[in-house]
Amino acid sequence: MPLKVGVDVGGTFTDFFVVDEETRRTIRYKRPSTPAQPHEAILDGLGELLALHDLPFSEVGSLFHGTTVGTNALIQRRIGNVALVTSEGFRDLIEIGRQTRPKVYDIHKDFPAPIVPRDCRFEVPARVRADGKVVTALDEDRLRELVPVLLSKKIDCVVVAFLHSFAYPQHERRAVEVLRSALPENVHVIASASVYPEFREYERFTTAVLNGGLLTVMDRYIGNLIMGVKQLGTTARPLISQSSGGLMSADMAKEFPIRASLSGPAAGVSAVVHWAREMGYSDVITLDIGGTSSDVSLIRNYEPNELSLQDIGGFPVRMPAVDVTAVGAGGGTIAWLDKDGLLKVGPQSAGAKPGPACYGLDGTDATTTDANVLLGRLSNEALLGGRMPIKPELADEAIARLATQLGLKTLDTALGILKLAGGTMVKALRKVSIERGYDPSEFVLFAFGGAGPLFAIDVAREIGIYTVVVPINPGLMCAEGLHFCALSNDFVRTYLGELTEVAGLTIDGLRDELSAEAGAWFSSEDVPVEQRDCEWRADLRYHGQNFELSLPLGPEKFNGDAVQRLRLGFHAAHERAYGFSMPDGVVELVSVKLKARQKLEFVGPKELPESQRGVPTRSRSVIFDQIEPVDTPIYDRADLAKGQRIQGPAIIDQQDTTTLVYPGDEAFVDRWGNIVINLRREVA
Repeated sequence: MPLKVGVDVGGTFTDFFVVDEETRRTIRYKRPSTPAQPHEAILDGLGELLALHDLPFSEVGSLFHGTTVGTNALIQRRIGNVALVTSEGFRDLIEIGRQTRPKVYDIHKDFPAPIVPRDCRFEVPARVRADGKVVTALDEDRLRELVPVLLSKKIDCVVVAFLHSFAYPQHERRAVEVLRSALPENVHVIASASVYPEFREYERFTTAVLNGGLLTVMDRYIGNLIMGVKQLGTTARPLISQSSGGLMSADMAKEFPIRASLSGPAAGVSAVVHWAREMGYSDVITLDIGGTSSDVSLIRNYEPNELSLQDIGGFPVRMPAVDVTAVGAGGGTIAWLDKDGLLKVGPQSAGAKPGPACYGLDGTDATTTDANVLLGRLSNEALLGGRMPIKPELADEAIARLATQLGLKTLDTALGILKLAGGTMVKALRKVSIERGYDPSEFVLFAFGGAGPLFAIDVAREIGIYTVVVPINPGLMCAEGLHFCALSNDFVRTYLGELTEVAGLTIDGLRDELSAEAGAWFSSEDVPVEQRDCEWRADLRYHGQNFELSLPLGPEKFNGDAVQRLRLGFHAAHERAYGFSMPDGVVELVSVKLKARQKLEFVGPKELPESQRGVPTRSRSVIFDQIEPVDTPIYDRADLAKGQRIQGPAIIDQQDTTTLVYPGDEAFVDRWGNIVINLRREVA
């Protein structure tokens, strides 16, 4: 079974990237998504691409899957009914939250309504202090009294979340046992400490509640996917991409669906890290533009930033994740007029259906794709290698309606739409670079996603980046990135104490517990001993701070030398992050973390064979940054030879995207087929 299949489901398209392990042949495929039933696009697309290449389903040995089903379900509130059982006095914690506002200067903007309504939040006597002393024993009779109420409310999942359970989970575990024995099997019962046992009650409670809400959604979705794959005739077990960039089993995804909330974008970052190492670009900013959003991430010294706290649908999620900033600007983003009469772009998207007006699928709103078609940047005939016909007259009609309302010409309006969308993307790039102390001019921009290469030059020039890389399969980068991910799991223990030599024995004890948990997980996933890899980190802060920095932690015993190295490393990291440090300040150790993953060897990419340089196959008038059209040669990417240089203006077409090379810029094809665009530098 040599075929390894990577599938990424987006809001507009579902992407496939297949690798034949024996021949190193790759197969690429792209089809419209089916938002109502996302698994249908996977199963239909898999059947289509295998039939197209005359391959049997039995040849599929591995299936990797990145999905936004969970994220979309949370945003749209299409989740299961959740109840919360918590300590007395803390029923309203998930609604009170933190003393901050979503937007400081918007007095009307409020937090979203809590996932669990107040009449589904219940208190029971149970209290453990921060030092582990039991103040109030768990009242099991009170738990049993809740059962009829829970049944009457048709609850799908009960989340048990008690104070200090991240360190002392006994009460939570017992409460789960009591409720599970009394409730029907179809009602899930989970403990907050089982989802991610880290301190800060509000974030832990919310993360557990969101996970509970997704259990029924993901159970149904993954169940349908597994059943469909079996019916197609393959025994491959789907592995699901995690927000942290690794893979997890389908069973684990069913149990912890919140871990897959940002799985697609994380896989794209994994692909960029792989290619950046091959190409020698250590510092990279990624720009992944799909049909609905633009996802931006920063990679420093070949390592992507990782967060332990993220925001999904307005709710905090305490879970390791690749640091990806998403904004509502993509190929299907809708242009509209606000009440003030000004043109706005996004965050609403036309999605896969009805899609942009030019698709001819009954969409009437003007989108960025319609603007690109009208300006000649995109083909006015067909996309996806001819499988998706384009109707430019519908794009013209949609944008003309906006132009009439604005009192502008149609082409001016189209160019304005793209500039506004690009401005939103630039804000995202500033957030991950300039606002964190990085100079964008020292980075290379990797542009991918179906629309990434269309916007890359405008965005790069605006923020001061002068090298843009368009990888071989930009529109399928997230699906390709799944092949560079390995099984992984994250484990954590909170410590909350001063970083001293005296604390060493306690910290080593926590590490022993984490190692045992990781070993059990490796065994459950049948990972060979020689392929087991563990990466340790420590979260530290100065006494009195409310946020911490994460530093690498060596595997050696926590003796005096290790403590001193860690303390000095923290002072240096704090200096880099905030511009100052306090060498005489008290350093606190907050958490010890372990990332366990399967160690795999990835085969390097194949170089392009020697061939004749590609020549333009046609040309069309294109509007770049001025209204004056430019007659622009069009190349087919498959015709380009390694080492070939193309002077802009030029358009490079391929099945999954279109790359723009502006006048004055130069594109170079490297030995693997990646396109490196060097932007002209303005002379002062």
